[in-house]
Amino acid sequence: MIAERKDDHVRFAAEQQRHLGGYNQFDEVSFVHHALAGIDRSDASLVTRFGGMEWKVPLYINAMTGGSTRTGAINRDLAIAARETGVPIATGSMSAYFADEAVADTFSVLRSENPDGFVMANINANASVEKARRAVDLLRADALQIHLNVIQETVMPEGDRSFSSWGPQIEKIADGVGPDVPVIVKEVGFGLSRETISALSDMGVRVADVAGRGGTDFARIENDRRKHADYAYLNGWGQSAPACLLDSQHAAIPVLASGGVRNPLDVVRGLALGAAAVGVSGGFLRTVLDGGPSALITQITTWLDQVEALMTALGARTPADLSRCDVLVHGDLRAFCADRGIDTRRLATRSHSRSHSRSRSHDTAHETVGEIR
Repeated sequence: MIAERKDDHVRFAAEQQRHLGGYNQFDEVSFVHHALAGIDRSDASLVTRFGGMEWKVPLYINAMTGGSTRTGAINRDLAIAARETGVPIATGSMSAYFADEAVADTFSVLRSENPDGFVMANINANASVEKARRAVDLLRADALQIHLNVIQETVMPEGDRSFSSWGPQIEKIADGVGPDVPVIVKEVGFGLSRETISALSDMGVRVADVAGRGGTDFARIENDRRKHADYAYLNGWGQSAPACLLDSQHAAIPVLASGGVRNPLDVVRGLALGAAAVGVSGGFLRTVLDGGPSALITQITTWLDQVEALMTALGARTPADLSRCDVLVHGDLRAFCADRGIDTRRLATRSHSRSHSRSRSHDTAHETVGEIR
């Protein structure tokens, strides 16, 4: 049953990707163009550092799949692309492995095909500490993702119906896997609020991946699997990645952004709104299904080249420097910020404020993306 569900998820996700509209809330973020802001390309670096980790690039292949013959083949292709491009990669939920160890190789292929890469294992919030350690050991994982998916579980015909234990269990896992395995908690496409990220920080979680609305919609996928498809009203639930980033700008832990990322400009927008790195799932899945690992290698290589080109034009020597660029927030995203008490006006002039701040003091530590009032 689990293997069949995993195949269903891939099929429905691929169908969604082929019919997604062109517009999402990343389009409600734009840069103020400063014609003399550019730097030399040789001065730009894609290296990003956060949560005690260092990645060569601020782009990663986010959690997708595993648990069946077909999804194992997909993971193999994704791992080859990760190996050839140097991007970190996460496996999909490893619940199938805990139910049947015979499918272990559909997950461990991420490591066997990518022996020196940064690999993240992925478990649900109900997993025991022992299962978390097994997942890390199977992949020789560099980090552990724990996914939050209460809306997906609610719509899933065979999904969980008890969620009160998730917080305490996340804390146990974060403590139980040890300090050498960073724990990253992510949503699956419905977003993380600043309140949730604050709670995760208190639980010992190292990094939060906001994984917002705008990409693969797992409420819709699970509703498509239901006999009567009676949860259609939940399609589009949650906050977008840009909304989550703006909401969490004062977070005590680093944040990653995923959900609805369509192109290199979206990557740069995410970094400018405070993400330490940006992940892609559905778009890369579509590429690898249509063209295999070679097509995905070409796509990722092109994206990384263009991200560095945009950083150069914007005057950002590092991905973190993008969070000092002037940006404008429009439309519904601006209305969201107003309702959540986020002052977006400072975003449009923060490079000017930074230069004045530097003239007054040379020991400014960290600039935030805005202000929560």
